[in-house]
Amino acid sequence: MAKIGMIGAGSWGIALSVLLHNNGHDITVWSALKDEIDMLNREHEHKDKLPGVKLAKDIVFTTELADAVKEKDILVLAVPSSFTRGTAHRMKEYVAEGQIIVNVAKGIEESTLMTLSQVIEDEVPQADVAVLSGPSHAEEVGKCIPTTIVVGAKTKKTAEYIQNVFMSDVFRVYTSPDVLGIELGAALKNVVALAAGIADGLGYGDNTKAALITRGITEIARLGMAMGGKFETFCGLSGIGDLIVTCASMHSRNRRAGILIGQGKTMEEAMAEVKMVVEGVFSAKAAMRLAEKYDVELPIIEQVNEVLFNGKTAEAAVRDLMIRDKKIEIVHDEDWGEEMMNQ
Repeated sequence: MAKIGMIGAGSWGIALSVLLHNNGHDITVWSALKDEIDMLNREHEHKDKLPGVKLAKDIVFTTELADAVKEKDILVLAVPSSFTRGTAHRMKEYVAEGQIIVNVAKGIEESTLMTLSQVIEDEVPQADVAVLSGPSHAEEVGKCIPTTIVVGAKTKKTAEYIQNVFMSDVFRVYTSPDVLGIELGAALKNVVALAAGIADGLGYGDNTKAALITRGITEIARLGMAMGGKFETFCGLSGIGDLIVTCASMHSRNRRAGILIGQGKTMEEAMAEVKMVVEGVFSAKAAMRLAEKYDVELPIIEQVNEVLFNGKTAEAAVRDLMIRDKKIEIVHDEDWGEEMMNQ
């Protein structure tokens, strides 16, 4: 049995608490919101974020960060990406040398262009930071629906330890050394999911969705590989796997926000209606800054930025994507001859 501190009591933190408790581990859940902790202690259910998912009576809920961090084998950092740095900063004084922190949020810090694991390492340098990501909606994990995910860590030992703690007959965990690639796939797929939702809101069909998913993973891999991520990662669970589920499911807050934008609402109106953090909005600008830094083209993500922040209509964004200069999908084949080499 492991002692686990769940730092964050949103839908993902609660779903993982259920999973880990079912695996036989000792769980302490922290939230900065007293009303949230009072509700969890009273109801043993998060009525707002994950209704219908009951929490065991022996799960501890607290607003005392020290109680959730000290003497824990694993800390799971499950706060929204915009709160990652602030929460990690508060945790620092309680984290022991080599204590494992597993980041499960998805995003890129706009001001620094750091991935979230880099943010955590910046604030808590004594920690052993890992990431957990993949196609895994909290609504399904909390109900023990079979799910597959990947853990990335700097050492095989840490990755396999986390794998053993999280793995169950409904939650299959793979390991990977490509922490950077996992995080980039996780963050950028949210931006593409906004595009997929916008297309749905405009009334477009399956052809459009397939095109956005296919070309979207191309953009994600293009930037990710330029930054040092591995191609195989973007073909895997935290790449195409997470992109498919986020673009296709109504559990996806990014897709839901995109639908509302496609129907004519502003970004602010869409976020208010979804009533949850829409991570893709926070990652969109960072993605374009990274594209400029690494000199790569991200046409879909660029158009999402235009719609979100520059007042461009969704219809105009789609038109501009469709009428871009003609491109080649497969770069080179000897049978095409010399003319291919010159394009």
